[in-house]
Amino acid sequence: MRRKASLVLLACAVFCAALSPLLRWYAFPRLARIPANQYQDMVLTARNATLLDYGTMRARKVPEVTIVQTLKGDVEAAKNIERTAGRPVVVWDSLSYVQGPDGKMVSRVPERYIFDAHSQDPVHATGESVDGDPVKRDGIEFKWPFLTRKRDYEYFDAQTRTTSPIHYEGTRTFRGVRVYYFEQTIPWTKVPFPKTMPVQGITPESVARTGTTRWYTTIRRFWVEPVTGAPVYGEEIHREELRGGTLLGGRAKVTAFAGHVKMREDYIEHTVALVKHNRTLVLMLTSYLPWGSLALGIVFLALSLWLEARTRRPRDATPTPTDEPDPVGA
Repeated sequence: MRRKASLVLLACAVFCAALSPLLRWYAFPRLARIPANQYQDMVLTARNATLLDYGTMRARKVPEVTIVQTLKGDVEAAKNIERTAGRPVVVWDSLSYVQGPDGKMVSRVPERYIFDAHSQDPVHATGESVDGDPVKRDGIEFKWPFLTRKRDYEYFDAQTRTTSPIHYEGTRTFRGVRVYYFEQTIPWTKVPFPKTMPVQGITPESVARTGTTRWYTTIRRFWVEPVTGAPVYGEEIHREELRGGTLLGGRAKVTAFAGHVKMREDYIEHTVALVKHNRTLVLMLTSYLPWGSLALGIVFLALSLWLEARTRRPRDATPTPTDEPDPVGA
């Protein structure tokens, strides 16, 4: 019985030892994926911001500017792209909607972002766009990869339609969560006008005919939880200007928008709670289950060897020779 039990324990040890790398290197890439049907929204605000009044073409201070960002997964589009891409794909339709303190629209910029569901690498396919203009993204946007590393990443800027490094600036603690801090500076760059303008009857083409151009710069900051690759907080020091042309009445430039854009408090709390939950799920596949399985395999192996040693232990008592019987006399 001991021999059979030791063989069973040995088989369990081999199974657990084999399961450990399978969980980490096979199951993790296939199970840790962004869901194709994900929907989320985020509200950011810029208090005491500067905003252009398009009626007077003068910049003025306003108490608050609100930016609503939504991400909605297109499941059918993802399935169609997966057939040719040969890997799991997520298609996000994003909308950045900016409104002033009176609730009126300042700008409205849609995007279509296509990326690998596990690695977050961009996937180039028909429909990839910013504000209706086709683009070919290089680098990440919105989310870092699972198991983010302490290094710089290439990050796509939707305003300039270009990719540049976003720099790792150290490890910090945010609301009890260990995070990596990243920062990117986009220098003053000429950018296109949004296709949807805040004043009815004005189009990007009509503004272009006046000779006025739009310029933009920002300092982008993210606090990223490294296990999930999800930002728990983000902010921008954002500035836009209109320069030159007859639209400004002889002025060289005018501020279109300037403000320190931050996530609203209720969305920070929700995001931190969600990331903590997802972090546990990712750690189950990358750490808890693989290492636990390996440790259990070692325990099974030790028990198997112990039982095997007991079955091979020599007996304590040795048989003594019996006395020969006396011969029977005649």
